[in-house]
Amino acid sequence: MAEHQDASGDDPVLPAYGCSSLAELLPAVAARCGTPGYTDQLDLPAAASWVVLLVDGLGAQLLDQHAADAPYLASLRGRPLLTSGVPSTTATSITSLGTGLVPGRHGVVGYTSRIPGTLTLLNALTWAGPVDPVDPVEWQPHRTVFGAMRAAGSVASVVSRASFLGSGLTSVSQRGALYVGADSAWERIEYAAEAAKQPASLTYTYEARLDHTGHELGCRSAEWLTALRRIDDEAQALRAALPAGTGLVVTGDHGMTDVPDDDRIDADTEPGLRDGVVLLGGEGRFRHLWTVAGATEDVTATWRAVCGDRAWVLTREEAEAAGWFGPVDVAVRPRIGEVLVASRGTSAVLASQQFPREARMRGFHGSLSPAEMLVPLLVDVVEDAG
Repeated sequence: MAEHQDASGDDPVLPAYGCSSLAELLPAVAARCGTPGYTDQLDLPAAASWVVLLVDGLGAQLLDQHAADAPYLASLRGRPLLTSGVPSTTATSITSLGTGLVPGRHGVVGYTSRIPGTLTLLNALTWAGPVDPVDPVEWQPHRTVFGAMRAAGSVASVVSRASFLGSGLTSVSQRGALYVGADSAWERIEYAAEAAKQPASLTYTYEARLDHTGHELGCRSAEWLTALRRIDDEAQALRAALPAGTGLVVTGDHGMTDVPDDDRIDADTEPGLRDGVVLLGGEGRFRHLWTVAGATEDVTATWRAVCGDRAWVLTREEAEAAGWFGPVDVAVRPRIGEVLVASRGTSAVLASQQFPREARMRGFHGSLSPAEMLVPLLVDVVEDAG
């Protein structure tokens, strides 16, 4: 296992691709299920079948800070942590999880990213933006772990919201899975427990309330703690419903940090920040900037001067050399900004006119801080049913 940087340090937490990132999780499960072509880098225990619960927004630091409010999940700590990919955002993380690939290969490189050859952003969560729809299979052509498992004769299921079936993000991240629509936590528990009866199977399920609450009210709010307590209860209920021999894995796609009003930079009002920028994408804690031809150096210098120690500002080439996205395919490179702005501390770079909803948010993620990048790997093998 790779060692991550000290959480108290000032350096970014780099993704542990190929060793202990989210991209290694489902390949490890597939290997345990006997699927050819995969290896278990995470040293998972033996189990008859597997259920993977992803809690959106469950960062390792947040779980440590609120262990008393999540006693079941906290009791499973002890394994080395996983890292998110870059950026530490849901669409990128879920696609890395589902494909076993780094962002530079699967191509979902941000919440919003540029459609090459255009001045249009693709929203990877809603798949909205372009007038002409983007084909998810063309955007992300690689086989998913679910598809590989089913091709090898195993059962690989997704139990999640019915409305997600057929979405662009579902297609790029979970293509090939047997999809079961379930809109309540208790439906997900019931269907996941039933699916886990199949030997050598993978069942993936997803919980979004923690992230939604954090964005709206902050991850220090009483409402966020209430959501965490309920999710802990539901995770324990899921464990109790699973058949004996099932391996339960709980993880997150990223953590979160609250951004105070006085630590926000507004790219739409701050003088000079739009100069030389033809398109601004990403999200508040991780901005992609595409520049006028020949303006990248000037744009980089301006953003470094304005942001100071509140952000890491790198060119695309510098970020690629640092391994932020892993190896980057030629078709993916234009989707990445020519300048990247990753917030430090509790700051964020908003664009109040272009993305007005962000200005109303309290909790953010996307950057390379420990709070955002480190997620737990919680494993529990059910020894006795019920």
